[in-house]
Amino acid sequence: MGAINNLEKYKTFKVEDIIGYSPQIGHLVSMMNYARYTTLEAVVGLTVEQLDFLPHQNGNSIGALLLHMAAVEFGFQVEFFENRKPNERETEEWGAAYELGELGREQIKGNPLEFYLDKLDVVRTRTLKELQTRSDAWLYEEANWDSVSSNNYFVWFHTFEDEINHRGQIRIIRNMLPYNL
Repeated sequence: MGAINNLEKYKTFKVEDIIGYSPQIGHLVSMMNYARYTTLEAVVGLTVEQLDFLPHQNGNSIGALLLHMAAVEFGFQVEFFENRKPNERETEEWGAAYELGELGREQIKGNPLEFYLDKLDVVRTRTLKELQTRSDAWLYEEANWDSVSSNNYFVWFHTFEDEINHRGQIRIIRNMLPYNL
């Protein structure tokens, strides 16, 4: 799926009910869609070299931040839809993207924009499908996240709140890109 198609898929500027979701979950999905729209808008047209650019030696690339967004959402799917921790294979697949830092700088590079957009889309598609099967009451169910009392609403709010944070980083890094990349 092309970047422009992904961008238009998420374009919305309303928090509203969405057919197929309970009312509060529809509102949550509306917010998730807007956050995704702004993320995709921030990366349209970037080259592999631009996606791999490191703003400083300890920084993260735009590509790594995009994959991190997918990794965080995937981790929440496993923990809060499947009620388990990621297994060894999942940890191997997503570990560098989840942790970032040195491991991310070593392992996350050389991928075109479509690679990252596809990962984001596959993970989000599953989230949306799972959320269609849940009720508003589920949002308020207790959840233990990072050893802190939480609820499912907060966990899924954090999914797009984290994305918005990293999207801000992406915009800063994009402004730092050398013109010759």
